[in-house]
Amino acid sequence: MPIRDILLTAAFVVIVPVILVKPWLGPIAWAWVSMMAPHRLTWSFAYAMPFAQIVAITTLIALFIARDRKAPPATAVTTLLALFYLWMCLTSVFALNQTGDVYQMWIKVTKIQVMLWVTMCLLIGRRQIDILIWTIVLSIGYYGVKGGIWTLLTGGGERVWGPPGSFIEGNNELALALIVIIPFMYYLRSLSKNAWLRLGWVCAILACMASVLGSHSRGALLAMGAMVLFLGFKSQRPVLMTFLNLCAFAALVAFMPQNWTDRMETITTHEDHSAQSRLQTWAMIWNLVQHRPIGAGYDFWTPEVWAQYATQPWTLAYSPHSIYFQVLGEHGFIGLALYAGIAIATWRLASRMIVTSGSDPQTQWLRTLLRCVQVSLLSFAVGGAFLNLVNFDVPYYLAAIVVLLWRDCRPQAEKAQQPAPVASAPRLSTVQPSPGPAQKMQLGDERNA
Repeated sequence: MPIRDILLTAAFVVIVPVILVKPWLGPIAWAWVSMMAPHRLTWSFAYAMPFAQIVAITTLIALFIARDRKAPPATAVTTLLALFYLWMCLTSVFALNQTGDVYQMWIKVTKIQVMLWVTMCLLIGRRQIDILIWTIVLSIGYYGVKGGIWTLLTGGGERVWGPPGSFIEGNNELALALIVIIPFMYYLRSLSKNAWLRLGWVCAILACMASVLGSHSRGALLAMGAMVLFLGFKSQRPVLMTFLNLCAFAALVAFMPQNWTDRMETITTHEDHSAQSRLQTWAMIWNLVQHRPIGAGYDFWTPEVWAQYATQPWTLAYSPHSIYFQVLGEHGFIGLALYAGIAIATWRLASRMIVTSGSDPQTQWLRTLLRCVQVSLLSFAVGGAFLNLVNFDVPYYLAAIVVLLWRDCRPQAEKAQQPAPVASAPRLSTVQPSPGPAQKMQLGDERNA
């Protein structure tokens, strides 16, 4: 009996009407479905059900009837997000690959971008932002904890994979997604007052790190190294945290088997087939954008495009395997500038809020969260250099979280930094009190004298 299918379907039967009553739960449900893909954990009728589409339609209806909603603020981040999506629409019209694959990819990207803006409209305040972070962490962290346990039980000899049919299905993609959410686990741990819960977060972080190594991804190893160092540097105790992070990292690396070590050692060379294919692909893309600065649109790496723009003999039409070359090949120089601009603007906006929030203990949570966003951005920038993840949800959520913090939490943080008004000392009265009867008699005697 398909118990999982029944339970999941029953959950959505409850969730959909609740979204109409509390619209802010719509973006939360969307984040859960799009990143965890819970229907892919079933085995029967629920496996192919369009849960994401149902949630998206319900949330859009709730958006129009919601009373509590706020427009996203006009910032460099939101401006670049809008321009980047419009530019992707333009490059899709002039795509070299005119098959239905381009349209299907455009539909998928449109859903992600539209729901991102809906999220920024419906989520209001720190509590709802924290719930979004919990949802992202638990949705992806589930596979990290599960994969970490599997890695430890198998001695690191078996690879860890993500949910089928999602952006993080591959071992490399799942590993990078886990690296991006580990800083948020650190943030949630900093909020926990219960000692057992704090210990649980430490165990979850270590399990996710083990899962990253269990993916056997060389790019993820570099990204995790950057994350470990920068997370320690951005913490409240940088020296201690960096030392502890490096110790945990080294212990997990020492646990991995010899075949894992042999694979990681190939990072120092570029003689293997995987590295050679990447170099050939990047050379082809560079040649392509020199002839087509606007880019070639989604899924441009077809045999026909390779035959026209390859710079040396090739055997297969390889995909870009890099967010930078992917966005360059798909959307040209302007697309690359806009994509990089989103990350830079997000980083700068976070830095600005860190500075303006000062050192007030009441706003420590805000500074911790913003620094964790920066660590995640840096980790994705390093690991994404070897993966096709331009359209992955999580980096866009990083930008949305910073925008929401800027709109809803920055004013309170700045207000907390304003000095309290100093009470002025009371002025001495210059009006003399009227004399009493005894004083009047005394004054009369003095005048008679």
